[in-house]
Amino acid sequence: MKYIDEFRDGEVAQKLAAAIGREVNPDRRYHFMEFCGGHTHAISRYGVTDLLPDNVRMIHGPGCPVCVLPIGRVDQAIRLALAHGVTLCTYGDCLRVPASDGLSLLKAKAQGGDIRMIYSCADAVALAQQNPEKQVVFFAIGFETTTPPTAVAIKQAAALGLKNFSVLCCHVLTPPAIASIMEGVDEQLQLDGFVGPAHVSTIIGSRPYEPFAAQYRKPVVIAGFEPLDVLLAIRMLIRQVNEGRAEVENEFVRAVDRDGNRKAQALMDEVFELRENFEWRGLGTLPHSARRLRAEFAEFDAERRFVLAYRPVADHKGCDCGEILRGIKRPQECKLFGTVCTPENPVGSCMVSSEGACAAHYTYGRYKDV
Repeated sequence: MKYIDEFRDGEVAQKLAAAIGREVNPDRRYHFMEFCGGHTHAISRYGVTDLLPDNVRMIHGPGCPVCVLPIGRVDQAIRLALAHGVTLCTYGDCLRVPASDGLSLLKAKAQGGDIRMIYSCADAVALAQQNPEKQVVFFAIGFETTTPPTAVAIKQAAALGLKNFSVLCCHVLTPPAIASIMEGVDEQLQLDGFVGPAHVSTIIGSRPYEPFAAQYRKPVVIAGFEPLDVLLAIRMLIRQVNEGRAEVENEFVRAVDRDGNRKAQALMDEVFELRENFEWRGLGTLPHSARRLRAEFAEFDAERRFVLAYRPVADHKGCDCGEILRGIKRPQECKLFGTVCTPENPVGSCMVSSEGACAAHYTYGRYKDV
């Protein structure tokens, strides 16, 4: 299959790994963070770290959209279902994220909440059309990748004149999260460069990463999701570090350019504006790091329609998701990992989504720990 099989060739991977081994400086260590959860999954699934020299370390970042969702936002969705009696629609990964009082959306569904897993926000619009007597709320999460489809759904609902459809908007932005990580680099977290996200970059392009490379002197290489993509991106980062460069380079040229998808960007700007502040799990409250609906589309804003106040909630005391999302800890360093906290019984959000660092390591990497 084009762009799949070619980028999973084991012989080529071995050659790339050998090239990386020849290019690394044995007298130094390299620390690279993959921001995207898709990269975290690919690195674990294909054993990319096993091919790298011992002095090259990959660090997981806050690129899983389910993982960075704070408890208070899940609580809002649960209140909509149980207290307001709406039909709440969301993506499957959100259903098992732990919330307050031992609840999750899945457990709230077991208590009688009308909570439905959907594959597309268009499904929520269709459900509202088919059930005009019910209030249907779409729990919208994700980075810039999933934001344009939500904007399309809102415009479609407006065109249809739907009065029973609204969106609980928790769409977040990638650049503020990267900036937060950059500013937190210290003796706890050493970083030499970033593997830039793939899907997000198809929307926003490579241009938004240029200020980070210039200001913080950290190279960024945008990479696709296949193992050869990641290995080539790591080689490109090593070359930049060795040469003293800090630039934005694009390995994923088959899907990403400098300007991104301008039509999608215009659509997002038409429907959404920036929130002043938004809480992220692990990163705290970041300014201008998330979106909300513009005043022109206020009638489709679930927070306004149902007067939903946001209440921050502290994470489980024994859970290290925050430190893992910031790259300070690895999943296996959490004392709950693989014992109390498993994919079947997650304590923290990093164990829920397949893109979460803990879930990826539990599935593909924990056997090596033994």
